[in-house]
Amino acid sequence: MSSHVGPTFPGTRVGAARVAVTRAASPVGQVLACELARAGDRMVGLDDRSGTAGDVDWRLTDIVSPSVVTALGDIDALVHLAYDADLARALAEPPAARRARLIREMQTLTTAAAAAGVAHLVVITSAMVFGAREDNPVPLPEDAARVADDAEGIVADLVEVEHLVAVARDVHPGLRVTSVRPAALVGPQVDTIISRHFEAPRLLTLRGRTPAWQFCHIEDLATAVSMVIRGELGDVVGVGADGSLTQQEVEEISGMRHVELAPAAAEGAAERLHRLGVIPVPATDLAYVCYPWVVSTDSLTARGWYPAYDNPTCLSILLETVSGRHAVMSRRVERRDAAIGAAGAASAAVAVAATAALMRRRRKR
Repeated sequence: MSSHVGPTFPGTRVGAARVAVTRAASPVGQVLACELARAGDRMVGLDDRSGTAGDVDWRLTDIVSPSVVTALGDIDALVHLAYDADLARALAEPPAARRARLIREMQTLTTAAAAAGVAHLVVITSAMVFGAREDNPVPLPEDAARVADDAEGIVADLVEVEHLVAVARDVHPGLRVTSVRPAALVGPQVDTIISRHFEAPRLLTLRGRTPAWQFCHIEDLATAVSMVIRGELGDVVGVGADGSLTQQEVEEISGMRHVELAPAAAEGAAERLHRLGVIPVPATDLAYVCYPWVVSTDSLTARGWYPAYDNPTCLSILLETVSGRHAVMSRRVERRDAAIGAAGAASAAVAVAATAALMRRRRKR
């Protein structure tokens, strides 16, 4: 298992760029701002509040307001953190309002960046936009045409953002637009459907399905974004630790056991619970812990970038981050509620399946 090994790409920047980061006061945004400043960039933080990151020129602004163009007047590159890995905040917002806000942000920032003469727009989403499928190659090439077919939830929101990224390339040919898609993010205060999967007492697996686990530390995301800003990479850039972990390796590292369900049973139970409002995420989110969505990092590694954190180290950090928390299908629960029985400890789907089995037994008596 490797540890953080320091600088991950060679060379020095010729001349400092002025780089703005949206949501710069968020945990991921602050790491981005700090790393870009360390690389020699002059940092501007765009948020509705000031953060604690040093060497940042804080410009308090509403990124859905056309007035944001004023804050971009002297900016060379704009990094838009469309996905800030804050599931609690995302779930606190009504789904329709959340998607409308993300769309308005993307449309406003694209128009403002072009009007202000920003040379490069970097949009951070997630490798989840490729979709998690049983037949996904491992790894997925960065230029893979396939996208997630989720109709609702955070992944579907990010697919809409990616659609607007593609539109921006056509509408604003003078604005270089790059989509950065990291693997499952880990780091302090990161909260995602993946991190909450590891808050369950057991790990849910689907019978006959083979997941592949890839992680991305937020510090590695930051160094990757630094290279994207200063290098001529492709339209889509994948970021993550090298390779992937098998389910068995994940269980060995975590010390957690799994519980296995038939795919139809798990998906049907999760769908019913979501429809009833018991769990906050759609049933389609099960795919991201049961099917592979490992992303290639060829664009970055070809330029000499290499992640400082490998997958086992990332998983260990994730486990430390979620220690003491308990979740069932991404729904946070109290410790006393998390102990839902040996058969049903992994997820809400397991809970429903176990309850149904008990009811059947009672009816037979």
